[in-house]
Amino acid sequence: MDFFKKMETPQATTEKKVSGEAEHVKCLIIGSGPAGYTAAIYAARANMKPVMIQGMQAGGQLTTTTEVENFPGYPDGTDGTALMEDLKKQAERFGTEVRWGMVTQVDFSGKVHEVVVDGEKVIKADTVIIATGATAKYLGLESEEKYKGGGVSACATCDGFFYRGKDVAVVGGGDTAAEEATYLAGLCNKVYLIVRKDFLRASKAMQDRVFNTKNIEVLFEHNTKEIYGDGVVQGVKLIKKMGTSEEQEVDIKVDGFFLAIGHTPNSDVFKPYLNTDETGYIITQPGTTKTNVPGVFACGDVQDHVYRQAITAAGTGCMAALDAERYFAETH
Repeated sequence: MDFFKKMETPQATTEKKVSGEAEHVKCLIIGSGPAGYTAAIYAARANMKPVMIQGMQAGGQLTTTTEVENFPGYPDGTDGTALMEDLKKQAERFGTEVRWGMVTQVDFSGKVHEVVVDGEKVIKADTVIIATGATAKYLGLESEEKYKGGGVSACATCDGFFYRGKDVAVVGGGDTAAEEATYLAGLCNKVYLIVRKDFLRASKAMQDRVFNTKNIEVLFEHNTKEIYGDGVVQGVKLIKKMGTSEEQEVDIKVDGFFLAIGHTPNSDVFKPYLNTDETGYIITQPGTTKTNVPGVFACGDVQDHVYRQAITAAGTGCMAALDAERYFAETH
């Protein structure tokens, strides 16, 4: 595929046109997770005078994590909110202007890119760094929300360490679920893999790993009914399908409950202009953060469906700032 193929002109949207004098900035950063703040630090130090629009969840997904022990520079660990506050302070120290707001519309058709914030504020930017992340998919249970940070997690690599020697459950039937189950099996006493269907969607290689790992038990045709516990997760109630209409309630005792049913990249507002894959992850030129639109760069989980770690997001945030700085120098 020609990465820089010419895209069709997006069809006119039904959104109202925003009037008023637009603000002009060198570098606009959309999103405030590890990727966004790292991009801001580097862009600010390069005198790009970055403006950051924080988005719906200031600090990104990491603010829902109670303990972070695998981010370099914190030998005693920290919590997600504190880590993001540290990154924010560092970005602001070098001159980043951090603003509340949500990007509701973009126009990447010209050399200068137009971004609308909260449906009314227009910003024209010479460079745009997209760091809007991805949102983990949940089952939609009230108990999931109740125990977030208390045993419910969407990242085994991030939080599995806290469940060493304990029993945990993983929900999902694809490659991600199989990979997370086998990862946790190396740390935990027992791993239940809860699968809604009567088969795994994972690749043959991943299925073999699951079935050949002694401390993984696959529960086919089970649906999660409720997570319970006294302040923290202590067990899960499941519904097992029995024949065509009969069901049976099953109770398993676990200390951790991991979601592995996918992520949704926060890229919808950019899709009329940017190339994305079938899931919605923004496609970047290999080895860079460049999108198909010159002057627009993507970093972090909105373009990474493989690693999804704070430190890798931060690394691509650095790359995006350097790419943006070089682009600006070449075009101005």
